[in-house]
Amino acid sequence: MPRIVYATRKSALALAQCRAFVARLVAAHAGLETDELQVVTTGDRVQDRPLAEIGGKGLFVKEIEEALLAGRAHLAVHSIKDVPAVAQPGLVLACIPERESPWDALVAPRFSDLASLPSGARVGTGSLRRLVELRRARPDLDIVPLRGNVDTRLRKVDAGEYDAIVLAHAGLRRLDLGHRATSVLTADDCLPAVGQGALGIECRSDDDATLALLAPLHHAETARAVCAERGVLKELEGDCKTPIGAFAVREGDSLRVRALIARTDGTDRRSVDERVPYPTTDAAAELAGREVGAKLRR
Repeated sequence: MPRIVYATRKSALALAQCRAFVARLVAAHAGLETDELQVVTTGDRVQDRPLAEIGGKGLFVKEIEEALLAGRAHLAVHSIKDVPAVAQPGLVLACIPERESPWDALVAPRFSDLASLPSGARVGTGSLRRLVELRRARPDLDIVPLRGNVDTRLRKVDAGEYDAIVLAHAGLRRLDLGHRATSVLTADDCLPAVGQGALGIECRSDDDATLALLAPLHHAETARAVCAERGVLKELEGDCKTPIGAFAVREGDSLRVRALIARTDGTDRRSVDERVPYPTTDAAAELAGREVGAKLRR
């Protein structure tokens, strides 16, 4: 059995989700040995400005993908919501494991849920999409920028710098901090980011040995949903500067795809909710997502 190198960011969340996946990979292949390559990305280095300000696609994956292409790592474990819609030449998302919670979570130590926040409450988020959804639900709130890892964000809300913060429920759960969620925001409250809660395992497209190792951990139903969501993103040519949300889920023989887009200032929110016959391939799911995305074009 070969020894493989996996690349990951250094944050506590990135390490937790990566090591949990690698543990499953080792369990599926007795005798497999692994080494960890920790990589600092642009998104990790720049913590004093909103993501939309530092711009560009792949803020949390560029340097990791460079390590893959250079042969310094065999695979990388990403949060799919950080991965640009268009693949880097020579690389492939070879495995999408079963999805964790796709929802956003509200952490408000002195309040029970979004409705109980007082008018003018200070709510922190680093996401334009969340800003749009929060303003739709509660236009009277003061939505302010928030960066940093999960621990930093929690410390800030605990210290009273914010009345509440919004972050991914999956991240809290993967850090065994699910109990910190005051409430969970469903798709009706706050449409998730594309691929939120799902991991994408990336490797070189010509690395047959690694592709074979990853195949048993691929979850087809999650992949169909994520491909549809990424189809929306691809059609809208979205990046971190554009408020876009999409969520797809199987409902019987159908795939329900919900999506939204707004202007960069949070105005002109438009959404669509479609049901299509359940796609039989990832490519068909992406096409369905693109067709939904096309309905949101200005």
